[in-house]
Amino acid sequence: MARRIRNSWWARFTFNGITHCERGTYALVGGEAGGFCAAVELSDSERDELLALCRQRLDDFREQRGVEVFAHRSRHRTPISGSINYRVLTRARGRCECCGAHEHQRALEVAPIVPRNQGGSDDLSNLQALCFRCNAGKRDTDSTDFRGLQASYALREAGCVFCALEGSGRVLLENELALCIADAYPVTPGHSLVIPRRHGANGLALHQPEWNAVVELLKQRREQLSAADASISGWNVGLNSGEAAGQTVFHAHWHLIPRRRGDCAQPKGGGVRGVIPSQQRY
Repeated sequence: MARRIRNSWWARFTFNGITHCERGTYALVGGEAGGFCAAVELSDSERDELLALCRQRLDDFREQRGVEVFAHRSRHRTPISGSINYRVLTRARGRCECCGAHEHQRALEVAPIVPRNQGGSDDLSNLQALCFRCNAGKRDTDSTDFRGLQASYALREAGCVFCALEGSGRVLLENELALCIADAYPVTPGHSLVIPRRHGANGLALHQPEWNAVVELLKQRREQLSAADASISGWNVGLNSGEAAGQTVFHAHWHLIPRRRGDCAQPKGGGVRGVIPSQQRY
């Protein structure tokens, strides 16, 4: 984690042509030494000169753009733990989830999807990785009506078997926006369902925080089952969206089905292509 934080600052210098990165290692442009030791091997006077130059450039930048340019770093912010930062950055595969810039191109920051001043939380499902440029542009001025978005998460429908799961004792895992249960009619032992809390039939129309919440529980349940059963050697993960696709409960849900060697006579025909039997084999 310390290296990731250190890299993020050097990435800012890389973007501005002060350093360059090769295979994850940073060095000063024009420096003879490789990696971070390029900065360490400067003499005291050279280091002081470099620091003074950096401070001057920052002062010039503030004077040109105004003090508000850094306001997004202090408004509505509370510390996010290092472990949560790491999980968000790892989930993003080291890239800005807005523009796709790699962490070696621009420093990445962990920021809320729904801003805190619009009711957003610090739950993992509401955090995203943004490069410093996208995060600075986003600030807390997004035009989306987040108040309505936040309220929509509480939508439940009377008579829906999945909306009635909360507090039922069937929940195995949960987070702010989704929960996981064992399938009542399992295809294989360990067959589980991951279900967004908000009522909605279309699993492809989730808000981004809900996608994050669902994926997080799929991963957690997979790890839980793998640790408990060494015979599991594969997985089917599926969503039935629409009556024509076989959906019978019209509250979106994902199937996580553990697979084991020998559980199907023809494994090549036992995957998702089997939803249309005539197309199983190819």
